[in-house]
Amino acid sequence: MRHLFYKFAIVSSLLVGASAFFLDNSNILWVFAALGPLILVGLMNSMQEKHAILKNFPILGYFRYLFELIAPEIQQYFIERNTDGKPFSRNHRALVYKRAKGVNDTYPFGTQAEILDDHYEGLRHSIYAKEPVEEFPRVTVGSSLCKQPYSASVLNISAMSFGSLSKNAIIALNKGAKKGKFYHNTGEGGLSDYHIETGGDLVWQLGTGYFGCRTQEGKFEPKKFREKAAIPNVKMIEIKLSQGAKPGHGGVLPGIKNTLEIARMRDIEPHKTVISPPSHNHFNDAKGLIHFVKELRDLSEGKPIGFKLCIGRTEEFIELCEVMKSEGIWPDFITVDGAEGGTGAAPLEFADSVGVPLEPALIFVQSTLKKYGLRDEIKVIASGKVLTAFSILRMKALGADICNSARAFMFSLGCIQALKCNSNDCPTGVATQDAQLAKGLAVTDKSERVYRFHHNTVVAVLELLGTCGLKHTEEISIDMFVKGDEMVTLSNRYFPDSLLNRVDDIKD
Repeated sequence: MRHLFYKFAIVSSLLVGASAFFLDNSNILWVFAALGPLILVGLMNSMQEKHAILKNFPILGYFRYLFELIAPEIQQYFIERNTDGKPFSRNHRALVYKRAKGVNDTYPFGTQAEILDDHYEGLRHSIYAKEPVEEFPRVTVGSSLCKQPYSASVLNISAMSFGSLSKNAIIALNKGAKKGKFYHNTGEGGLSDYHIETGGDLVWQLGTGYFGCRTQEGKFEPKKFREKAAIPNVKMIEIKLSQGAKPGHGGVLPGIKNTLEIARMRDIEPHKTVISPPSHNHFNDAKGLIHFVKELRDLSEGKPIGFKLCIGRTEEFIELCEVMKSEGIWPDFITVDGAEGGTGAAPLEFADSVGVPLEPALIFVQSTLKKYGLRDEIKVIASGKVLTAFSILRMKALGADICNSARAFMFSLGCIQALKCNSNDCPTGVATQDAQLAKGLAVTDKSERVYRFHHNTVVAVLELLGTCGLKHTEEISIDMFVKGDEMVTLSNRYFPDSLLNRVDDIKD
């Protein structure tokens, strides 16, 4: 059986040759055009020493590679149920598509979720539900040290760089953000022409590579930073300390995506894989970080400055808060990225096994900031698998003021979760630098979908608030939620009396 196709090709060739010779029928010799290459391939595979599968199965072995190649598509289109799919289920992806298109986003016949197990979470609705308010909620970011505070939406586009995403994707996202009046985080690739030209509100993320404001040696360049920070649609600056999907590992730009255009905008050498350093070279301790916040605030003429991190060693965050108090310097916002956050490319060990998930991280950050009297000064932004209106309310109940989402907005652009972000072969033109693939992403249509997804999701947030008998997002509390089939409120689960002194215990 191992050599079935190989032997079949040989035997068939012999039979065809014999027929042509004895029956004097040269018309059937065309069969050699198909059988000849099979015999040659089978012979070569039998002799090679590199691939055991092909050596043992000279022709049949190729079917293994074929099925392996199309396995994700088979799984997604023929096997996956509506509640299956990782990182996002088919139902959740479909919800984004529907809201982005502005079509009916209701579901028939009741829930498909298992609501009688320990994983169920739900809202405690009120029998005195209210009509949802019409005005979208806004959050002002800017501490007492800030001169140019910014009014932000409760839902915004999380960090995704030009380089990871195509230029059409960046333009569509920014156009949608401009129309919907929410911000667009540049990602650590920094400001590109396509971020700036559209005019949407931007959060300029400054990663360890200092792209766009760096020297040739990769050091921070204040003059370049000052020039770009003065751009009117740059509303806030975010220092990236770590990313949830790969904390402690620098961002990765594959060489195939590092085009001449991207290299020019980032001040790097083109066509080479760029791995950002795992940490900043401009500072190496808590005091250095806090003074870097002050430096950027001064250079930007008082725009809101914050930092993004995935919680790891909790004592380091506690030390940060202590230094903020002693130095009298603090950021205007902190973005908490959960370990479940997304990325274009990450080593599996980092994606699966490093960092604290968003839920406990938010609780810890919220509690620590309150303990040190900094919570009123610093806004908390949550990032990590935020997609539905329910997830937004949940993050706010756990301590977030604002939510960022990357993959949900990718879905609104047409992403199908093909899981090819790291290969430059994204079939929808979202996460690729292949010009032909990117051309398939129609900017005008997709920017409208970005806008509609945001608009319809915030409307859903307001509807859920009304269901709970509330009018404003400021009224959200952890008591609104229950978890598990025993109907335990999240407040009892996460904030029992025994946990009130948790920060002191961690510190000690």
